Amino acid sequence: MAYEGEENDGNAHDDRGAMKTMDDKPNWEHDGHDWPNRASSRFLSAGGLRWHVQKMGEGPVLLLLHGTGAATHSWRDFAPILAERFTVIAPDLPGHGFTASPPYERMSLPGMAAAIGALIEALGVSPALVLGHSAGAAILIQLCLEGRLAPSGIISLNGALMPWRGLPAHVFSPVAKLLAGNALVSRVFAWRAGNRKEIERLVASTGSALSPNGVDFYQRLIRHPSHIRATLSMMANWDLALIEQGLPHLQTPLYLVVAEGDLTVSPREAQRVRERLPGAELLTLPALGHLAHEEQPAKVAAVVHGIADRLTLSAR
Repeated sequence: MAYEGEENDGNAHDDRGAMKTMDDKPNWEHDGHDWPNRASSRFLSAGGLRWHVQKMGEGPVLLLLHGTGAATHSWRDFAPILAERFTVIAPDLPGHGFTASPPYERMSLPGMAAAIGALIEALGVSPALVLGHSAGAAILIQLCLEGRLAPSGIISLNGALMPWRGLPAHVFSPVAKLLAGNALVSRVFAWRAGNRKEIERLVASTGSALSPNGVDFYQRLIRHPSHIRATLSMMANWDLALIEQGLPHLQTPLYLVVAEGDLTVSPREAQRVRERLPGAELLTLPALGHLAHEEQPAKVAAVVHGIADRLTLSAR
């Protein structure tokens, strides 16, 4: 299915101060010409949004949801390994990558869950297993709590599941709301992404070390203001108190896969989750950071396969 290109929108300064045109949104034909697993990409409408979704493999359906600020490129080496056993479905979240942006107020946790629920209904699939990275894990848990999904298990990969504590709780959300509401901010962030070292520092701050190619895809997306706006809008609207309150009522088995070198979501947060849901199982990944599945995709995939074996998903 062909993707409709987006028109250029607005201007930005280059490094010498001259004005140049900046594309507000990523364009599939230009920015996606060498997108990882491009042959598995398709575009469809669901819930009032135009979605970019990748589908590959055969077997039980495994739904992958990336985290804030990422896109399907995050699964570039991970998804093909899983596709040897599963039918892997991986969308770009609303406003991220090549999926259209919803109104600001729908970038909340319930809003994102509703959007993914509409997508799954449109695809006509019933995921047997779901895996979410960072904020993607919270969306999946919300979907299960609302009864929109009924998988055999939820895998939280470095999941951002619990509310901020202390001073960040009083500062983070108000600042994010301020930034998300200022159109100039997203354009400034996008302009700064032209500096390769800025992106390299951003990736390093997660505790992960990516290949130059991996850094390239993040830089490609962050150079578009729409992608920045989606990231800031999620941060501004996110209320993880919903997950904290809902965890004791979660009936789906939860597997907390935690990288010990994660500098974005502290590995200690998994213990807070287990205080709310003692039955959650903790599995650790030594010497990896927040983007563990991009650093060592085969190693993380082996953990997923081990969980699937215990759930006997191959028989579904």
